[in-house]
Amino acid sequence: MARLQFGTFIAPHHPLGEHPMLQFQRDIELAAHLDRLGFEEFWCGEHHSSGWEMIASPEMFLAAAGQQTHHIRLGTGVISLPYHHPFNVAQRMVQLDHMTRGRAMFGSGPGALPSDARTLGIDPMVQRDRQDEALSVITRLLAGEDRFSYDCEWFTLNDAALQLLPLQEQMPMTVASSISPSGMQLAGKYGMGVLSIASTSTEGIAALPTQWGFAEESAAQHGQSVDRKDWRVMMSWHIAETREQARKEAVHGLHRWHNEYNVHVLGRPGAVHVEEPWDLMEQVAAGGANGGGAAVVGTPDDLIEAIRNLQEVTGGFGIVLGFAHDWANWENTKRSWDMVARYVVPALNGYVRPLQASADYLHANQGELMAGAGRAVMSKIMSHEGAAQAMATTMANMAKAREAGQGDTTFRPGAGLADAHQASES
Repeated sequence: MARLQFGTFIAPHHPLGEHPMLQFQRDIELAAHLDRLGFEEFWCGEHHSSGWEMIASPEMFLAAAGQQTHHIRLGTGVISLPYHHPFNVAQRMVQLDHMTRGRAMFGSGPGALPSDARTLGIDPMVQRDRQDEALSVITRLLAGEDRFSYDCEWFTLNDAALQLLPLQEQMPMTVASSISPSGMQLAGKYGMGVLSIASTSTEGIAALPTQWGFAEESAAQHGQSVDRKDWRVMMSWHIAETREQARKEAVHGLHRWHNEYNVHVLGRPGAVHVEEPWDLMEQVAAGGANGGGAAVVGTPDDLIEAIRNLQEVTGGFGIVLGFAHDWANWENTKRSWDMVARYVVPALNGYVRPLQASADYLHANQGELMAGAGRAVMSKIMSHEGAAQAMATTMANMAKAREAGQGDTTFRPGAGLADAHQASES
């Protein structure tokens, strides 16, 4: 596989009780922080009814984040297509692409929260089919096809064509995938990338090894192709200098997130209330993703090992997305991302390897190299006529100055050798 790329997925999962205006600003600050650190992707979701997830329009949020960033790509993770007329989705994505100077990524899903579907009066049983139907139209619109009409039970198009096409020649497109094969199959049908959002659970991790095969089979059936470099796998982590420090920083935020969101809001299968915070930490982070745990709460080395393990068991993917959360306070959260950029990314992509090789070579041969260099320098100095006399004169003059209390007595490394070199040149 080629070098890994790194990014984040932010639902967001903000606990109740904080000022939402400040939470929006902090999420934009996170995008700017990751942009400065060199992360490649930033994804945010669409939700309407959980209380924790307050971004209703990912396109609007990403347009604002685009004004505070320069390089990081900005993705809708995801737009719930059954909630929108497909023509409006296509238009908003094109506008976002232009407003971010070609950094937009289009991610779609059927909708995750049952409460959202109920609020909008949508039967959950038709959501996946409607996502598929909307994608069939959106892809044609974004490709700039000639005007066409389309009529179905939930939307109509009459002689439709976009008046503006994306700035990018080919906007990246992804489909959200959970534990079932349906997301992967849809990605294969349209030749799109995949956003594996359930891999932050033990059930999701267990399903990963067989997931990519569904995308390949579907692509073959529909005359498409898929590439593992476009497979985004999400992981949960909090990183600090020591495992003990990381767990201390994250234990109470993780506890609140699990009991209030995982159990009561999402109703994730198998998720049960855990009374003791440290018991939950042991369950969630025991061994990290490498040991069957759903998260890596530890050191950069722990995360490096977990990512390498996931690469091995899945057969390879192209992009690692860290799930953004409020397990730790804001300063420690930023520091966690900083440590991933400083240590995890270069270790996995080989950026440090030639530097380490040079340092190892110097260490192994330092005695011989320094001895040889010293002999060569002294031999050259003494071989020049007048060099030895110049050095002696310099030392004598410095001694006289000290005795007289006059002149510059500041030690300047190499000054004597410079005088000798100047004399030899003359």
